[in-house]
Amino acid sequence: MKTQGLFERRRTIRGAAYSLAEFQKKYRLDDRMAEDLFIRFGPSSVELDLLMAAKRRSLSFDELTKEMPLR
Repeated sequence: MKTQGLFERRRTIRGAAYSLAEFQKKYRLDDRMAEDLFIRFGPSSVELDLLMAAKRRSLSFDELTKEMPLR
């Protein structure tokens, strides 16, 4: 895992900061995926945990179609 350069954080970090290794281990991510998400979303544990919770949630067919009118 080599991070390609440093990034400048524009927002303040919410919650504790993850290291790249901690984040990768917690969510069992491969090197490429962990590094990509870490670079794009920063080390904020709050933001990364919310992101990963959203990625885990998958809608059922019923949830996806409940707003469609019946014919």
